[in-house]
Amino acid sequence: MATKTVLDSPAADHQLPSRGGELKRPPSPALTLVAALLGFALITLDASVVNVALPAIGSALGGGMTGLQWVVDAYTLAFAALMLSTGAFSDRAGASRAYGIGVAVFTVASAACGLAPNLPVLIASRVAQGAAAAVVLPASLALVRQAYADAAKRARAVALWAAGGSVAVALGPVAGGALTTVWDWRGIFFINLPLGAVALALLLRAPRSERRPAPLDLPGQLTAVVTLTALTFAVIEGGTTGAVALGVAVVGAAVFLRIEARHPHPVVPLELFRSRNVSVLVAAGAACSVAFYGVVFLFSLFFQQVQGKSALYAGLMFLPMSGLIAGTNIVAGKLAGRYGARLPMLLGQPLAAAGLLVLLYVDSSTPAGLVALLLVPVALGCALTVPPLTAAMMEAVPAGRAGLAAGVLNSARQVAGGLAIALFGALVGGGFEAGMRWSLVVSAGLLLVTGAATVGLRVRR
Repeated sequence: MATKTVLDSPAADHQLPSRGGELKRPPSPALTLVAALLGFALITLDASVVNVALPAIGSALGGGMTGLQWVVDAYTLAFAALMLSTGAFSDRAGASRAYGIGVAVFTVASAACGLAPNLPVLIASRVAQGAAAAVVLPASLALVRQAYADAAKRARAVALWAAGGSVAVALGPVAGGALTTVWDWRGIFFINLPLGAVALALLLRAPRSERRPAPLDLPGQLTAVVTLTALTFAVIEGGTTGAVALGVAVVGAAVFLRIEARHPHPVVPLELFRSRNVSVLVAAGAACSVAFYGVVFLFSLFFQQVQGKSALYAGLMFLPMSGLIAGTNIVAGKLAGRYGARLPMLLGQPLAAAGLLVLLYVDSSTPAGLVALLLVPVALGCALTVPPLTAAMMEAVPAGRAGLAAGVLNSARQVAGGLAIALFGALVGGGFEAGMRWSLVVSAGLLLVTGAATVGLRVRR
């Protein structure tokens, strides 16, 4: 049974005595929501804001395509792998403490990114950013949940929290292009400093969270990090070292599965995947991440390296697809509420796949404005799919495992996005337009497979 806090009792609705005996108002739930939303927006923004700045980073620090892939994937993989355990860490430390630690480390790591004198320092700082982001995500959601005792108000607050993350992801390419052009590529990291400071200042007004015992699966977590890192290294680096890394990844995966099958509290309970619904939903979420993050990565480079546009121009080319994501998320939620999650998923995945296949006809002579419009169906399809998919995942598991299932789903999506960038970067390294087309075919194929699997879903409205 969860420990009761002052927010769980009727007294939370009244004034509270201070140390001096006078009455004062309890912390505002709205301030807690803003603090949590700001931190969540920061970490989701950094998943996409870097893409448009990659050519400028490569020009300043060198490293070629391989180095640029690691700038993106260092963040994504640390985020994805460590998120398997950070929910438990948030419970053990208390959500407010964990959130404060996460935002503070993320802010310091952002400063290190902005000051990085070379590519290895930048990549190491991105790893620190990703590790901090993995702590911030579950802690920020826990803060929102504890701030609202009323279930209806809590549901609206969580919806606002989720919408804030969607808007941040959507605006990432635009913000990255604007900051790189008006300031410098380092500006995409320095902008996190004042925003992180504001989030920490607001956290001071939030109630302190109580600590709760939560088991940790350290062997499983460590093995997951080694396996995912080795797999990504194999895809990015290739050659003899890539083959060795692939061997390490295969052995690591086998050890991970053995640990998870025997550990009393595994980070990834394998029995979850005995449910066909869970397996399909995780696969569909991963396919959407491959499509969305892959397209942003590819076309950020396409606009600048193939068509010779500026970073600002490239960022603005993502504005049509970005501007529609938040609204489409809302529509998807309403469709799922009325017809169930399967319908918007069946609409969204084929739409995104069709958008990807249309992009096969894009080449260096295609007007940039037309390319910007052709990107819209991919974004709309993913935006129609992900919110109902997430809700269906929560319904597919017992209530007591909802948080763990959410962590598995989000980790799978982040891993898929990171591996997509690793693979697509390797493909375009051998010839940009040919590699881009192969990448689009892979993305579309995955969505068509998961779309077909979605037909058999059995989900409640």
